[in-house]
Amino acid sequence: MPLKMRKNRSPKPPEPCLLTKCMQVIAGAWAPNVIWSLRAGPRRFSELKVDIPPVSSKVLSARLSELEERGVLLRHVRPTSPPSVEYELTDLGEELIPALEAIVEVGHKLKARRGYHAVAEAAE
Repeated sequence: MPLKMRKNRSPKPPEPCLLTKCMQVIAGAWAPNVIWSLRAGPRRFSELKVDIPPVSSKVLSARLSELEERGVLLRHVRPTSPPSVEYELTDLGEELIPALEAIVEVGHKLKARRGYHAVAEAAE
């Protein structure tokens, strides 16, 4: 016998869905990490590469371009010899920091909970 479909009692998101819009801004592998690394100030490509070791140069370059197009960061070419490029957060990028900090906080709680469950299971 199939189970009866329950009605969703959650309020419907406003149109257009603001959660979806926000997630589109920070979408893409390593995008939150790039924003996180820029929260303390401007960084050059090589510095970001050190900040996020697992990311490839190709993906980092793509993510920086996407975040610039979305208005999250600014790209500044500095008149040095050779020229250098720095990236910094825009006002929109700065507004994303509290949301990322909240996600990190929940991540710590999940890690602690998972660690607790692992210890409890090992004791059984």
